[in-house]
Amino acid sequence: MPETVRLPYSQLDQFPDRDPEETAEWRESLDAVTEAAGPHRAAYLMRRTLENSGLALPQLLESDYLNTIPTAAEPAVPGDEAMEARIAAWNRWNAAAMVSRGSKYGVGGHIATFASAAWLYETGFNHFFRGKEGDGSGDQLYIQGHAAPGIYARAFLDGRLTEEHLDNFRREAGGKGIPSYPHPRRLPWLWEFPTVSMGLGPLSAIYQARFNRYLTNRGIKDVSDSHVWAFLGDGEMDEPESTAALALASREGLDNLTFVINCNLQRLDGPVRANFKIVQELEAQFRGAGWNVVKTLWGTAWDELFRLDATGALARRLREVPDAQFQTYATRDAAYIRDHFFGAEPALAEMAKLLGDDKILECFHFSRGGHEARKVYAAYRAAVEHKGAPTVILAQTVKGFTLGKGFESKNANHQMKKLTVDEFKVMRDLLELPISDSDFTDGQVPYGHPGTDSPEVRYLQERRAALGGPAPARRVHPLAPLPAPADKAFAAFDKGSGNQTVATTMAFVRLVKDLIRDKETGKRWVPIVPDEARTFGMESLFPSLGIYSPKGQTYEPVDRDQLMYYKEAKDGQILNEGITEAGSMADFIAAATAYATHGETMIPFYIFYSMFGWQRTADQMWQLGDQLGKGFLVGATAGRTTLTGEGLQHADGHSPMIAATNPAALTYDPAFAYEVAVIVKDGLRRMYGESAPGEDSNVFYYLTVYNEPMPQPAKPEGVDEGIVRGLYRFNTAAAAGLTAPAGAPAIQLLSSGTAIHWALGAQRMLAEEWGVAADVWSATSWTELRRDAMEADAATLRGEERAPYVREALSGAEGPVLAVSDYMRQVPDQIAQWVEQDYLSLGADGFGLSDTRDSARRHFGVDAESIVIAALAQLARRGEVPASAVKEARERYGF
Repeated sequence: MPETVRLPYSQLDQFPDRDPEETAEWRESLDAVTEAAGPHRAAYLMRRTLENSGLALPQLLESDYLNTIPTAAEPAVPGDEAMEARIAAWNRWNAAAMVSRGSKYGVGGHIATFASAAWLYETGFNHFFRGKEGDGSGDQLYIQGHAAPGIYARAFLDGRLTEEHLDNFRREAGGKGIPSYPHPRRLPWLWEFPTVSMGLGPLSAIYQARFNRYLTNRGIKDVSDSHVWAFLGDGEMDEPESTAALALASREGLDNLTFVINCNLQRLDGPVRANFKIVQELEAQFRGAGWNVVKTLWGTAWDELFRLDATGALARRLREVPDAQFQTYATRDAAYIRDHFFGAEPALAEMAKLLGDDKILECFHFSRGGHEARKVYAAYRAAVEHKGAPTVILAQTVKGFTLGKGFESKNANHQMKKLTVDEFKVMRDLLELPISDSDFTDGQVPYGHPGTDSPEVRYLQERRAALGGPAPARRVHPLAPLPAPADKAFAAFDKGSGNQTVATTMAFVRLVKDLIRDKETGKRWVPIVPDEARTFGMESLFPSLGIYSPKGQTYEPVDRDQLMYYKEAKDGQILNEGITEAGSMADFIAAATAYATHGETMIPFYIFYSMFGWQRTADQMWQLGDQLGKGFLVGATAGRTTLTGEGLQHADGHSPMIAATNPAALTYDPAFAYEVAVIVKDGLRRMYGESAPGEDSNVFYYLTVYNEPMPQPAKPEGVDEGIVRGLYRFNTAAAAGLTAPAGAPAIQLLSSGTAIHWALGAQRMLAEEWGVAADVWSATSWTELRRDAMEADAATLRGEERAPYVREALSGAEGPVLAVSDYMRQVPDQIAQWVEQDYLSLGADGFGLSDTRDSARRHFGVDAESIVIAALAQLARRGEVPASAVKEARERYGF
């Protein structure tokens, strides 16, 4: 078992012990049993005592609705608490001012989230979050998206942002704005991790902490001092991604990870668990998953009430009151609270007689653990000192805290974008800020700043300097381009496969296997597979690279006597995640951005069933692009008709279309092994080597590869540029050894991926049976052709002379164009408007089905015979073949 720290305190210390002597006797008895018969016997006796006892005890996975750390056990907060309170006040003010000022432009913004979570961030910035100066890693901060205004306010106070920046919040088109949420692509010097697509932040944080261990264990870089902090909302925990990897974090003992969940008991439109208790639910969920749980619920004002609770009535009442009722208490008067809360039990009614109205209102309106620096500091200190498991801090707050009665605990406060001038003045007085009424000019709230040389700013900057520099911050340290691998690995595919049939999936795996052997860059490859590595032919990598496991291999594998046995290793290179595309994508993102997070270039490739990549995790692929990640996504067993027998759910006819919506994704559908090699080689150059002027290196590649073994031809001369740009002529009828009569009708067959083999079959049939000369083109990327054409259109509007590449490539090609792929027609139709010739497409539209490849292709009308019929129909419309030829072909081919 991993070593854990025994807490020197108990929740029960918050209440008086009516009989300390009896308590001591019980403990002595248990200690005696433990010493004499062992801990298992003591645990057995405790369980038997509790079984059917009828005692009103919380479930074993829950503790009382109290702070985990009693006030008496809290460590002193180092530094100047009063100074930190003034800094927090300025940040609260400017966050609210920025959003309110922007409301006149209708751009919106969120105020209430940071108002509730301010101390959760301030305490971390002042005492815990390590910056990037020095080794370049520091801590990784996953900021809750709706709290971004507070982070901007702090950056304004420390001089990293100006008033102009704040006034351009959510107004980015002019080039001087700042984004609404953490978006590294929009503000790359500040934000590291995009988090506002809720649920992705917690998932990514877990895999980032795990990847930190991976880097350390593999000897790439020791980042054992880095700590991952994820700030989440209690409503965000509804997302399945938020809790999908909790077991992974505890299983691997990720004590370099802390979740801070802001439990203000509100979602975006109302209570989180109206009739239940979200804190207790989350405690049970995390504790059951093996996490260390720290609850920070009540402020210091509650200590007096706990000291009066000699009967346990207060603890019982706190445990039974539902969340929505606590939200109501934060807005009601003392009489209501006396009647509704304390009136529920005689012992509580007696307690209430000892409390003044001011005390009751202080406790129920204001005093929450998440609003007190001392409480938050104690929780953070406990988290970083705990060993052997990750920690979750459940901090209770009031949503809209300090914003006044119009905001605090209101169900609508997420949608409320501004305060009135009078509400700002009330807030100013509450925060004790030196802002005069005259500073409100023409009804506009002013920003507040104590001065660049003020004690507050100096203190803030000194604290950050002591912790390693500004935070959050994204820094890309100058990294030398990775040396290009030897051409030998790529050239191995130039000669083709001869009589051997090879699937492009296997070709890709063979290529990567050779690249991983490279002495310079091989160790930087990160192979990622969710499961079924053997399906993709990756089992040969198991014994040579090893599968990463922080425990190594503690068992003897059943296939140990086989050449390609299942080998796990602490320094293993393969990340085999099990059946989780979401977890695998989170792995990929951590590896793809290591160049910025840790100053270490890594080359991830993630291979998956193409149907289960973009369709399931496209949101994470967008997160990858937003985070400026680099690497290779590989959709294997691709296409709607190539995966025989699996049927509808496995038949991918649309992943290139989904990928086309992501501006950071370069999508390729290679037909041959040599095309795969050329694309990967160029991808390594662009992302990790010497990119061309004006070429964005912060991209990632999506390659579709197929499981259909086919003969692999030799690479024609001079096609590399066409492969990369998206289109080249593979052959002509004459080059294929086919003869057609002089003046024969001509047609251009554009095809991608496995469809090129159907096109080649159609080319032969058209020549031999119908006297038509067809050229066959390989369209390696319909999407890149489209993007190039769109850029050409934009250049034309700017007055520049530029033609789309697809138009140039097809210039002078005779006859109409017929495009075909193993995907829906929308995929090849991306280029239709830029093709000057008559254009028609074929595709596998609709739902997939189980059958043989030949039958499936006939069903969708994309096999060679279908291509021939479509080609004849195009030519017949042009009057180049008799109309009867189409009917004749249909009858000949059995349609």
